[in-house]
Amino acid sequence: MLSSTISMYKKDKEFYKRLFIIAMPIALQNLITSSLNMLDTMMIGKVGELELASVGIANQYYFLFSLLTNAIAIGSGVLIAQLWGKKDNSSIKAVLSRSLFYNLCLTAIFMVIGLSIPGKIMSLFNNDPAVVQIGVDYLKIVVISYLFTAITFTFASGLRSIENTQLPMWASLVGLIVNGVLNAILIFGLLGIPKMGIRGAALATLIARIVEFLIVVCYVYTKIGILKLKIKNIFELPKSLSSTLSKVTLPIFANEACWALGTITYAAIYARIGTSAAASIQICTTVMNLFMILTFGLANAAVVIIGNEIGANREDNAIKASKKISSLSIKISILLGILLALLAKPIVGFFNVSLEVKMSSQYILYIYAFMMIFKVYTAIMIVGILRGGGDAIYGSVLQAVTLWMVGIPLAAFAAFILKLPVYFVVAFAAVEEIIKVVLIVKRFKSFKWIKNMVRDVDTCPNTL
Repeated sequence: MLSSTISMYKKDKEFYKRLFIIAMPIALQNLITSSLNMLDTMMIGKVGELELASVGIANQYYFLFSLLTNAIAIGSGVLIAQLWGKKDNSSIKAVLSRSLFYNLCLTAIFMVIGLSIPGKIMSLFNNDPAVVQIGVDYLKIVVISYLFTAITFTFASGLRSIENTQLPMWASLVGLIVNGVLNAILIFGLLGIPKMGIRGAALATLIARIVEFLIVVCYVYTKIGILKLKIKNIFELPKSLSSTLSKVTLPIFANEACWALGTITYAAIYARIGTSAAASIQICTTVMNLFMILTFGLANAAVVIIGNEIGANREDNAIKASKKISSLSIKISILLGILLALLAKPIVGFFNVSLEVKMSSQYILYIYAFMMIFKVYTAIMIVGILRGGGDAIYGSVLQAVTLWMVGIPLAAFAAFILKLPVYFVVAFAAVEEIIKVVLIVKRFKSFKWIKNMVRDVDTCPNTL
């Protein structure tokens, strides 16, 4: 009995060690990315409010691009995780190459539009001629970086799925340093370089993205043969595997597009309440994103671990792993909720805003703290366990339905019919997360989310 308990303890310890080895670099990469965005905002803010507004609007275009290209990369990553468990290395290469091809096609569309009609893109968000012109100057340069970003996204997703999460993290860290140094030099004209202002910020971003791209791709092509792609690999994907890739990727792609539109709609509702409400939401969203970094690291790790086990035909192990991750997500969510509640007042105190905005922000953060247990759990279940299990459709449909039939209608009702303060509107919208948890728990316990997508698909010819 004692030996059995000790053995179980060792297995649990090994499992959690593996989970965090995969999760922490992803979480750190997300933190680095958030820091990069904050660094850009702070430095451009030193130039002027007009420039800051212009870059913020121009980056809405990048926001949409990054969501959609990352969705394609994630779709291939889910399938690669199962193929990695199956040890089908040749198919991994074919899947990754097809995903890269799709992303390059999508990137070409975004780049052509961004280079040919940047003024019209800017005017969709703001009609001020000065803001539009500054944004155009920025967008024309930064849109070139989309090519390198798409390639990096795709390879980074493949790397995570074969349990190499450190390379994308280090590449992002180097990119952060390069971007920060070049921002200072090019924006403000240091070291004898002419002062470039907003164009300098765009050029710094472009160079940083190229550096990230070179680090990832050069390492892959010199050290990781499994992901070393050739043009011919695009055409080696069997029809059955190509169909499976589409079935995984399309729901995730649709989900990200739906979520982006929903985020914009929520922002519009809060903005209609008033400027103070919009400012409070901006503060609280930034804080919440930081608190969710670990969550998405664990979710991505869950995709890899669950996918590996199912691909290796070890469904029982996948179920055991999913239960451990599910239990861990609840414990982490409670800790994060308590931490956010304790820090809400001090965090709000850092911002130089009106007393009204501070009070609203503090109340919203208390609501977020209470909702943390629901939000963390659903994120890890949908983005991690369900996707890793091959059940991308259920999570995508659930998120779309609760967003557009529960969250947004309730927020609009609270804001425009009841005319409640913004923190009450946030509380109404939060009902969406509670309903999601109920349905997710039911789906999880049914184990219908376990779908071995690679068991019966044709294997690619060995090209390693």
